[in-house]
Amino acid sequence: MHRIAAGVVRVLGWLPGLRAVRSYRRAWLARDLVAGIVLSTLLVPQGMAYAELAGLPPITGLYTTILCLLGYAVLGPSRILVLGPDSSLGPMIAATVLPLAGAGGDPKRAVALASMLAIIVGAVMIAAAVAKLGFVADLISKPTMIGYMNGLALTILIGQLPKLFGFKVDAEDLIREAIAFVKGLAEGEAVAAAATVGICGIAVILVLQRWASRLPAVLIMVVAAIAATTIFSLAHHGVALVGVLPKGFPPLTWPGAGLADLGPLFAGALGIAVVSLADTISTASAFAARTGQEVHGNGEMIGIGAANLAAGLFQGFPVSTSGSRTAVAEHSGAKTQLAGVTGAAVIIVMIVAVPGLFRNLPQPALAAVVITASLSLADIPGTARLWRQRKAEFLLSVTAFAGVALLGVLPGIAVAVALSILNVFRRAWRPYDTELGRVAGVDGYHDVNSYPQALRLPGLVIYRFDAPLIFANATAFRDEVRRLARADPPPAWILVAAEPVTDVDTTASDMLHELDLALNAQGTSLVFAGLKDPVRRKVERYGLTKTIDPRHFFPTIESAIAAFRGETGAEWVTDPGGGTATARPAGPGGA
Repeated sequence: MHRIAAGVVRVLGWLPGLRAVRSYRRAWLARDLVAGIVLSTLLVPQGMAYAELAGLPPITGLYTTILCLLGYAVLGPSRILVLGPDSSLGPMIAATVLPLAGAGGDPKRAVALASMLAIIVGAVMIAAAVAKLGFVADLISKPTMIGYMNGLALTILIGQLPKLFGFKVDAEDLIREAIAFVKGLAEGEAVAAAATVGICGIAVILVLQRWASRLPAVLIMVVAAIAATTIFSLAHHGVALVGVLPKGFPPLTWPGAGLADLGPLFAGALGIAVVSLADTISTASAFAARTGQEVHGNGEMIGIGAANLAAGLFQGFPVSTSGSRTAVAEHSGAKTQLAGVTGAAVIIVMIVAVPGLFRNLPQPALAAVVITASLSLADIPGTARLWRQRKAEFLLSVTAFAGVALLGVLPGIAVAVALSILNVFRRAWRPYDTELGRVAGVDGYHDVNSYPQALRLPGLVIYRFDAPLIFANATAFRDEVRRLARADPPPAWILVAAEPVTDVDTTASDMLHELDLALNAQGTSLVFAGLKDPVRRKVERYGLTKTIDPRHFFPTIESAIAAFRGETGAEWVTDPGGGTATARPAGPGGA
């Protein structure tokens, strides 16, 4: 019994939340409580707005907010990171859940499916953390993420415009939604009062965020919209309202999703998990750098997983980290996750004691919250910077944007991940390679493309290949070495400056075997310098040292050149072959 109790104590001691309690300082209490109250003023309207963005009842956004904050407070490693419903996940949730909910759009079924989706996301996150797969966040490169977020911002914007103007459209993709919106405006379906509330709401948020960033812009807009509804009786002018929210707290519930739903839900959960993890790691890194904390990728995955599981078991939907809400918490003085717990407590009091508090909140005001959030997702300056700095990555970004805009949100994330992986493969397939020479007054050996007057040794070519030598680029390596060997007169040595070669696979090994035999037949030796010890051991295991003379592996370029000069007596000259050697760039876009 004592052992069991000791084991329980050790397990509980592992929980980040309990560790934070043990190290809590009394001086932090007031700051955390104030930050939590301030945070709740942002959590409520955003939670409701992002629930509607996901195609779910507004109250589910509040349930989700409460449970994810409590779940992360127990298992999340960050002191102040704030999780909750997110604008970037809303369209992904809708794209996964709404087709399964059926043409009738039964809200109860949609909530059940969204809750099961959250549970699957949580399970995926925790399983990935146990398997130490935190590196999965790196599957989306910055250019493709910029393109994906730009596409997502446009998708959200177009999708919210009808609600902003007080009418509905029935369309399945971005282009049809845009056409239907324009057609609705042309046919006079817009409600003037709704459009006025929505457009003014956007203006209020943007102006306050720009010129009075310390003020809670979203809360001020929401209060103003409720006041306008009450004073001008906007409901009688065709403006849809949120209405009275269900009273009370949801019970612990296992979502009623069928077996046929699990496949599509799992596919959507994978995409949501990748985006949520990438967003969380980047946000956690930014705030950890300010507070001197370290980011633990696998720990964050467990925290996100716990938050999603908690939300899913209480009629919630998938969540992610919010940079804006975390910034509000930090700015308000939050020191620990107690700020988030306080925010959750405030929301619980609201839905239990005063569920009618937001009954006069106009739906166009929620659309304004979502639209302003979507604008923050877009990164037009980042896209312009890619155009100026590297055209290849700009094209990647544009392609990811087009994937979201034309194919949809879920296919768009698949396109973004695929593009990132293909970009890595492209760089390995056509890496930068060049000849090296000696430059007067500069230590080492340098690219003859940058230094055309570099000195070289007659009979020696120093060749650098800037990538692991693998199946994808073995042919490119072989062809370039063969080209170098066709010089007149042919070189005695082709010295591979192998420090950048971090791997040699079996395909490349077979290629090197055949290449060395062909070079030896014409009197040219293939020589390596600076090959890393792990790679050298692989070369020996492949049996390459039976083909390539073991004496032709040197620890440094200097030692190899000293050996060559000892054999030949060669002296440094400028361009011994009579022409300037050129380097081949790394595929489209350069190195």
